[in-house]
Amino acid sequence: MKKTLIIAGFAALMGSSAMADGIGVSMAAFDDNFLTVLRNGLDAKATELGVEIQIEDAANDVAKQLDQINNFIASGVSAIIVNAVDTSATQAMSDAAAAANIPLVYVNRQPINVDSLPDNQAFVASNEVDSGTLETIEVCAQLKAAGKDKASVYVMMGELSNQAAVQRTADIHDVMAAGKCAVELTIIDEQTANWSRDQAQTLMTNWLSTGTAFDGVIANNDEMAIGAIQALKAAGIDMATVVVGGVDATQDALAAMQAGDLDVTVFQDAAGQGSGALDAAIKLSKGEAVEQKVYIPFQLVTPANVADYANKN
Repeated sequence: MKKTLIIAGFAALMGSSAMADGIGVSMAAFDDNFLTVLRNGLDAKATELGVEIQIEDAANDVAKQLDQINNFIASGVSAIIVNAVDTSATQAMSDAAAAANIPLVYVNRQPINVDSLPDNQAFVASNEVDSGTLETIEVCAQLKAAGKDKASVYVMMGELSNQAAVQRTADIHDVMAAGKCAVELTIIDEQTANWSRDQAQTLMTNWLSTGTAFDGVIANNDEMAIGAIQALKAAGIDMATVVVGGVDATQDALAAMQAGDLDVTVFQDAAGQGSGALDAAIKLSKGEAVEQKVYIPFQLVTPANVADYANKN
């Protein structure tokens, strides 16, 4: 057994040494539609630039992601890119990279320490204050256009450990508090479905079982919005009678919008974030200065302009 461990360790060391001077990338999950687009954007940019990258799947496991980062550091990569599993755990990642003097770029999910990043660390994403705000204002506008002065909605939240979920939910409340909603909006209930289509379908089914009247669903992402739509259609509800919103403008979401099921989404340029993160990592690895917060703008998508986004994600 001891010999086996030594051999395994030597193999791992050989694999690590092959990554020296390359860029290590740890993604929160490979089985997420939006993150797949982001990962593909990273990969395409690396191929275009002739840069060696190694992309690993943290499988939504914080401990596994920390191990991946430590392994990247041990192998001597020139920079690290992280799409965090849990944004509250990023301080430890920053500290480890800083101690090794290896540049680190967070992508898409805002680290808890974003305002105190070391000089050779950065964050590339879209400003989540805009995402939920654009979504909520448009949901309100569509409810108003449907002839409603008062409306009730359900809110589906992403993973509660994720800054984007927290901010997008806060955006909804902020729009209401600031009087930016075209109708008098009431939230019946808000619960997490952890970014998951399946969990959202189950959650929506549970809400429907209460028999409570409602006018719409505001989801923190498209996958949950689609899950809600699946439950609504399974219950025989006419999609023309409810307004459903999401965020990301994934291909599945755009198809749902073109089918008349999804009413609102917000385009988040996943490929743009991926290539932007790689650009920042390369510059930092060369000792060049970069902005510590690089924001790729969100864009509102409705049935009126959905065709413009058909090939963007």
